[in-house]
Amino acid sequence: MRKRLLGRTGVVVSEFALGTMTFGQEADEPAAHAILDHYVESGGNLVDTADVYPPVGPRGASEEIIGRWLKRQPALRDSIILATKCRGRMDDSGNSEGLSRRWIIRACEGSLRRLGTDHIDLYQAHQWDPATPIEETLVAFDMLVRSGKVRYIGVSNFTGWQLERTVVTARLMGFSVPISLQPQYNMLAREIEWELVPACLEQGLGILPWGPLAQGWLSSKYTRDTAPTGATRLGEDPKRGLEAYDRRNIERTWRIVDAVRAVASELGVPPARVALRWLADRPGVTAPLLGARTVEQLRDNLLAADISLEEEQRTRLDAVSEPQTPDYPYRLLAENAAARRSLL
Repeated sequence: MRKRLLGRTGVVVSEFALGTMTFGQEADEPAAHAILDHYVESGGNLVDTADVYPPVGPRGASEEIIGRWLKRQPALRDSIILATKCRGRMDDSGNSEGLSRRWIIRACEGSLRRLGTDHIDLYQAHQWDPATPIEETLVAFDMLVRSGKVRYIGVSNFTGWQLERTVVTARLMGFSVPISLQPQYNMLAREIEWELVPACLEQGLGILPWGPLAQGWLSSKYTRDTAPTGATRLGEDPKRGLEAYDRRNIERTWRIVDAVRAVASELGVPPARVALRWLADRPGVTAPLLGARTVEQLRDNLLAADISLEEEQRTRLDAVSEPQTPDYPYRLLAENAAARRSLL
């Protein structure tokens, strides 16, 4: 895999990261360790998890599985960029969630213990916390960086104004500044291009997209006439998450899926690789997060690193997946920007 710099740092990461939300739920420990082994053998070095993974089952299991994998081969630790997150509720004891200074420090200690390491390379706020002033959150993250327990900080699932306020506040206060954003981003979900992508480009944050295949939609697992069934996320729960079948079963989705299939046919590869290559090449994107239940699934998706899209193919995919611009203020701003560019 090719390597890229992570945000405005000197840290080099592989162009595809490994997401581990499946560990402990959809992938048991032997399967998870095999997935990690194959990822590293393929040249990958960015492993992402969270304290609340898996979403169903014992919280922290994903970190524990990764920790036992690292313990088996401690020499690997220095070559792995290990990322995790805090914010979600870990238990019902009270004060075990959010982005308060008290909880962030406790959550970090828990993650370090489960991962069996003395530091986290990238520690991320999993989501904005409206109950905690961002200044308090940044103080806590900065304390962890200065203590050596965390190397860099990042954020996930922030809106444009939340991201900008966080970065500017950190700079004004002289605290550690986020280096990355982890948002939902794929050919079906391009709304981050309205504000978040420009903010990341302006502030120098690397983008680590989750859900790059839209829970299987972009791998052509589903058809117009057949609802998802079987051992897929939507097959097991068609109403699951942002890519729920009833939400995505619209004409725009099928136009995009058809276009991806057409390009895949031209290249002689599975559709998933086309969708992943398109995303990896988007402005600001550092490394899409690949989730996998099996080594075979991961192996197939990692081969997206070996293909290239022609400019005409990329233009076709851009056009068919272009999101509808909301009337205000985005449409007005887009029209004004177009008029301004015409003067240049």
